Amino acid sequence: MKLGVFQVLFRNRSFEEMLDYVAASGLKAIEIGVGGYVGKPHCDAPQLLSDAQALRDFRHQIEARGLEISALSCHGNPLHPNPELAKQFHEEFQNAVRLAEQLEVQNVVTFSGCPGESDYSLNPVWVTCPWPDDLSRVVEWQWAEKVIPYWQEQASFLANHGVRAAIEPHPGFCVYNTETLLRLRDACGESIGANFDPSHLFWQGMDPVECIKTLGRAGAIYHFHAKDTAVDGRNTALNGVLDTKSYRNLADRSWVFRTVGYGHGEQMWRDIISALQLVQYDGAISIEHEDGFMSIDEGFQKAVSFLQELLIDERVKDMWWA
Repeated sequence: MKLGVFQVLFRNRSFEEMLDYVAASGLKAIEIGVGGYVGKPHCDAPQLLSDAQALRDFRHQIEARGLEISALSCHGNPLHPNPELAKQFHEEFQNAVRLAEQLEVQNVVTFSGCPGESDYSLNPVWVTCPWPDDLSRVVEWQWAEKVIPYWQEQASFLANHGVRAAIEPHPGFCVYNTETLLRLRDACGESIGANFDPSHLFWQGMDPVECIKTLGRAGAIYHFHAKDTAVDGRNTALNGVLDTKSYRNLADRSWVFRTVGYGHGEQMWRDIISALQLVQYDGAISIEHEDGFMSIDEGFQKAVSFLQELLIDERVKDMWWA
């Protein structure tokens, strides 16, 4: 495993300053945003794809600092019912795949997307319960008419470019848990896997360790985000975990994102890292910071310090005691 970071944290630094800071912090891998909701502060995929020298320079800047690219990321919604938005997200995803091929990067991180409830919708519709029966019909229509056809087509595109889609299970999108990720993978093949982010699982009441074992045994974990979630016991007891209040409303929300170690303790993260080792995941542990309690730099450095003590660098080669 290699400790890395999702570089969009440092969007206010220049590309070179960001790389210097990441390398000086002792990291080995960098995940680069190339569009979608996270933006593209340091990487314009169409520009790099059209300029061979710029592409070589971009790659050299990273490699010269002893870093490698763990993934390109464009967290978007290519199934958005607004056709202009859907087109934009789709084009950004396909450009990310083309750029990943040129950079010899295996993974493109994204979301599954979420359509509306019909071809006449204006906004995405995420269904969270089966009744009234209309809701169950919406879910089946979304998967049969939108989700599976789109991703079957993208799976062929990915295979043609030798790249994998690491889809992040995330509430608000059709893939949000273990079974929906595996449902999509079963329908579309091994070009589709997971960007595993425990923070979105914690507040849903899921056990990341068990999820890692299940997805790992299916060979379906392609990338990993290191981010935590703290669940507020009182607010959850009053209102449950489905919470639409702003992320800025830290005091009243049922849960909030935290830097690793500030939502769940060291033992939980040791168990997560050990589960990744168990399923032979050898990719990046990519730090993502969305903690409203501390600055980006402080949260990032705390995450680096915390994870450096927990990461397992290599598997045992000879169990002399077994």
